[in-house]
Amino acid sequence: MQIAKRIGRMRGEGAFEVLVQARALEATGKDVVHMEIGEPDFPTPPHIVAAGQKALADGYTKYGPTQGDPELRQAIADYVSSTRGIPVSESQVVVTPGAKPILFFSMLALLEPGDEAMYPNPGFPMYESVIGASGAKPVPLPLLESRGFSIDLDRFASLLSDRTRLIILNSPQNPTGGTIPPEDLRAIADIVRDRDLLVLSDEIYNLIAFDERPTSIASLEGMAEKTIILDGFSKAYSMTGWRIGYGVYPQWVVDAICMLQVNSNSHTSSFTQRAALEALRGPQDSVGVMVREFKRRRDVIVSGLNSIPGVRCAKPGGAFYAFPNITETGIDATELAGRILQEAGVACLAGNSFGSYGEGYLRFSYAAALDRIEVALERIRDLLS
Repeated sequence: MQIAKRIGRMRGEGAFEVLVQARALEATGKDVVHMEIGEPDFPTPPHIVAAGQKALADGYTKYGPTQGDPELRQAIADYVSSTRGIPVSESQVVVTPGAKPILFFSMLALLEPGDEAMYPNPGFPMYESVIGASGAKPVPLPLLESRGFSIDLDRFASLLSDRTRLIILNSPQNPTGGTIPPEDLRAIADIVRDRDLLVLSDEIYNLIAFDERPTSIASLEGMAEKTIILDGFSKAYSMTGWRIGYGVYPQWVVDAICMLQVNSNSHTSSFTQRAALEALRGPQDSVGVMVREFKRRRDVIVSGLNSIPGVRCAKPGGAFYAFPNITETGIDATELAGRILQEAGVACLAGNSFGSYGEGYLRFSYAAALDRIEVALERIRDLLS
């Protein structure tokens, strides 16, 4: 027996691998500043925790509908309708244990061997991984620092082919923190509107934006019926461990997604869905507090990185990642990330762990306390000086 070839087409997630290395270093007594994991350091808001506890006490501990709690699906449909400016029915919503299943289920439902799927590079590693697992061909779409890590539209048009079936967009973006300007989204929509393909719009960071709320391509003319919206509760509501996300699909796709869900995890945990309902319908103050703090941290880390010799860092428009260019240090990204961890005690990620176009960059998550960010900057400055 051998492991199936599809597993060889998948890849791990570098953040968790570096976390293991950092924990091992801490076990030797070394202090480590953790800037590798994309996880808000804020607690889940108390009213959401209380809703989860109440749901447990009220008996939300049994099987539920595969597609998701109907009340939560209606709340999601109302929320997406109001924030994206498009009509959404609860029947279009599928609730999943985290947002990753939306990626996986969408690929398995829509892609065949020989198809092509375009994804941002540098980008969330799971994009390429699940495209490959589906048997389709991953087609990297370069994101350029010169365009604020948005898309080279000429390159985008040139990469489209008759075999392109899916295009993944992510804004605000992991790992760069970049956002796709509305005019670029309109240009992309004009290019693909009449093509036989779908867009998967990963909007998991849409509430963590520092200037204006990012535009969803689904809100543009003729694109709602061609777009899958991926969103969830992990980032904006600091609910990473609750494992709850959702997809909003064109109606004709929903049955296939539910078929995959019932054959894998049956449904999403019943009590976490009640907590998510409270997240949507309850007070939103905690989101604003968190975003303002992330903006403050962003300004500190970007300024600090730009003061270090050989490093330049664009100011991200959203999420909680800084993606500095380190080419002038003369050290490749993997080696430098390793040295920063081992010698300086700061855990970060090499940009090429997010794809080949990430070479020459590092990713720092500033979902860490401000005083720890300042410690990290001082250590990196000492190392590179």
